[in-house]
Formats: sequence, C-alpha cells, structure tokens
Amino acid sequence: MSRFLRGLTIVWVVLRYGLDELVLSGFSHPWLRRMRAVLTFGRRLDKPRGQRLREALEELGPIFVKFGQVLSTRSDLMPPDVAEELAKLQDRVPPFDSQIAVDTIERAFRKPLEQLFVQFERVPVASASIAQVHFALIRDAQGREREVAVKVLRPGMKTVIDKDLALMHMMAGWVERLSADGKRLKPRQVVAEFDNYLHDELDLVREASNAAQLRRNMQGLDLVLIPEIFWDFCRTEVMVMERMKGVPINQIERLREAGVDIPKLARDGVTIFFTQVFRDGFFHADMHPGNIMVSLEPQTFGRYISLDFGIVGTLTEFDKEYLAQNFTAFFRRDYKRVAELHIESGWVPPETRVNELEAAIRAVCEPYFDRPLAEISLGMVLMRLFQTSRRFQVEIQPQLVLLQKTLLNIEGLGRQLDPNLDLWSTAKPFLEKWMLEQMGPQRLWRELKAEAPRYAKLLPELPRLLYDFLGRKGQDEHKALQELIREQKRTNRLLQALLYGGMGFLLGLLAMRVLVQMLW
Repeated sequence: MSRFLRGLTIVWVVLRYGLDELVLSGFSHPWLRRMRAVLTFGRRLDKPRGQRLREALEELGPIFVKFGQVLSTRSDLMPPDVAEELAKLQDRVPPFDSQIAVDTIERAFRKPLEQLFVQFERVPVASASIAQVHFALIRDAQGREREVAVKVLRPGMKTVIDKDLALMHMMAGWVERLSADGKRLKPRQVVAEFDNYLHDELDLVREASNAAQLRRNMQGLDLVLIPEIFWDFCRTEVMVMERMKGVPINQIERLREAGVDIPKLARDGVTIFFTQVFRDGFFHADMHPGNIMVSLEPQTFGRYISLDFGIVGTLTEFDKEYLAQNFTAFFRRDYKRVAELHIESGWVPPETRVNELEAAIRAVCEPYFDRPLAEISLGMVLMRLFQTSRRFQVEIQPQLVLLQKTLLNIEGLGRQLDPNLDLWSTAKPFLEKWMLEQMGPQRLWRELKAEAPRYAKLLPELPRLLYDFLGRKGQDEHKALQELIREQKRTNRLLQALLYGGMGFLLGLLAMRVLVQMLW
C-alpha cells in the first residue's frame, strides 16, 4: 500500500508540474502535439520548463534530486535553460529550519550549542538533498580556534528514501520479468547497489571516514585538497570538518580572471579521477560542480577542493586490472583485445565470435578518436553502445554502475571547463604508466617490500620448519611403505587362495574322470 501511495504521489507531482507536457513537447508528430494539448487543458503551466522540472524533483525527494544533479552536469544533453535550473540542485535545494539543525546537533552531543562551538552561523551556507552545511568556529585540542563546516542531516530522510527504493525494487522486478533484456540488464542488482550507496550516505560518520581515507590517498598528488575531519565532533547525524575556501568550479570566468589555467584544470581533473580509480580503487563518486571548488590561496593556487564524501566507489584488484586493460587496449585502438577481454571476463556469452564483436566495437569507437569533447555526441555514442550491447548480450555489471555514473560527471565537468579537451590523449599516458607499474618489475619489488616483515619473521624459523617437514615426510613415507606391504600381503593371500582353489578344482575334475572310466 505504501508503494502504491508513493506511486500516486509521483504521478500527481508529474501532472502538477506538467512534466508530461515537457516530454511531449520534444516530439513534432501532429497527433502527439494534439495529445499534449488535451492533457494540458485546464492546467496553468506558466513557469519556465526548467524551473518546473527543478521544483518537481525537489518535491519528490533526494533520489530524484540526485538524478537532477547528474543531468545538470550534462549541458550537452540538456537544453541550456534546463541545465542552468538543474544546477541549483547541486547546493541550493531549499534548506530546512535552522532550529531543527541546532536541535539535531544538541541531541547528538547531549550538550547545548554554546558548549560545542565558539561561534555558530545559523543561516546555512549550502543545502543539498541529504544535508545542509553551517559555518562555525571551534577550539581544538591545542586550544586553537579553527574555522569549520558543520554538516547536519536532513530530518526524516530514511523514511523518504526507503519508500522510493521500495518502489524502485518493485519496478526492477517487473522489468526483469517482463523485459526481453531483463536478465542481461540486471535491474534488481543495480537497484540493490544504489540502495547500499544511499543508505551509506545517511551515516555521516561513514562519510567522515571516507573523507579521511581520500585525504590520505591524495596527500602526495598535490592536485586536490581534502578537508581535515574533527572526530570529536562527528556523530551519525552531524559531521564537522575543516572549512575550505575556494571558488566553485562552475564559475569559470571568475577563475579565469583570477589567473587559473582552465585547460590544465580540466586535465588535472582527469588525472585525479584515474588516480583514485586505478591506483587506489577508492574514488569520489559524486563529483558534480556543487561538490568541487578551486583554491585561490597562494600556497595551493589552482588545486581542486573536494567536498561531500557520502558516496564513494570501490573496486577490487580484479576490476581495476580488467578495466585498465580495457582502457589501454581502447586507447591503442586494439579492438580485438577489447573483444577478447569481454569474452574472457564472461561479460558476453563464451560462444561469441571475436571478429564480429571486434568489428562492432570498432564501428562505435573509431569515429570519435582524436576529437575534442565539443565534437563528440555522447547521445549518439550511448545509443550505438546500447545497440551493440543488446546485439551481443553484454551483461550489465552492477558493481561498476557507480563508476559509469562518475564517468558521466567527469566528462560533463571536462566539457564545461575545456570543450577542446582530448579526453583520450590525457588519460592514455596515465593508464600506460599504471599498467607498467602493475605488470612490470615495480610491482614485484613493491610486493616483496610489503611481504618483507613476514619473511624476516619466517627466516629464523626456516631450519626448524624444514627439519619438521622432512621428518613428517619421512614418517609419511614410512606409513605409506607399511601400508603398501600390508596391501601386498593381502594380495598374496588372495592369489594363494585363487591358486589353491584352482588346483583343487582341477584335481576334482581329474578324479571324477578316473571314476567315470572305472565304472564304464
């Protein structure tokens, strides 16, 4: 019943904001235009279409807001007026009452606000689908005053998300049962992955630990800044981190006027992403412009500032190596190797012919090499990839859905920063270097260093272990010999019994023959 009511609510919001009219307006067929006129009769739809879409997504809740955030980064797929409105979903979702935020903080720490913060700004500086942020001042363990950002979870988020996810699980089950591509697309597994990420985002202690891990991973890169976490001020519903000062990355003209090298910024973004994915297997998976700033401080000028670590992606060593080999073969235009990797991994049926899959991949990818992002039609690429995957029964990999979403964000961000960015040539040297490190002598040396403490402990024990092994081996061989002797004795007794039985049988036949002759 709750899923049914939620479905009715979604339909009501769609009709109220005229989203059906937005869809039908994209078609020029006469009877569809007449249907649009009939469906919109009596409804006042005087607000701009982008505003209507944004307000509808805000009313529907956090899952729909996140969908709008992904769309907002793809100005190549969306009309400019719609993309501009959806960009407000990145950090300008209507805030909740500041007193609720204060009550949440005081309940989490069981202390009044004045005992926690030297100063607390009640007006939020940013508000998103899951939480909102307030600036504050704390005194750290050394007695120094530190500027911090306080993130407070929106009330009632779990209930709203659970209702939407229950509806998504139900619809995924329908798709899997009714669609011809249901088993290949694995909708239930994809929704289950999405379910995990969203519920993880509701725990701000988990988000704080994600930030701490990314901060450690990125320390030596000198391309990105991650805020410090103040663990004494972190709870499930509240997280306190270092206040970061910078310019939002989508304010490109302001950055350019400040002297930031925009093309380099675009290349650095690609490097950061591929480093997190292939070197660390732990990547920021919510990289829309609302979560990224650029530092203008003299010591860190031009560096990225990452925020909001509620959603991170992880990859196994197998996934990393498989993806890296695919990317490397792709950048080298070795389409045969790409096809072979798909078959080896089990992503396509084993009976698939390599040459046919190779030709299909070449037809999709070859037209887009050596082109800047501005000349690539992502919609056409996605459509042709979908057609190819359907033809060859390519199975969706749920564990990589988050990576694919992040790739869309990265490409959209790169398109905004530098439409002339050559994504392939920027990523190719990094991946080739990474593959050399993974497959070459550097990896062997790295693994030997990692195992050195265990080897150092094992080395003094080696003579005793060798003596014990040889002793056990001798005992085992003695036992085996004794068993062989016993088995040989059993065999000899059996042979003797057969021999004696055979001789007795022959003697019996001979005696019978002599007796018959005497009687005859």
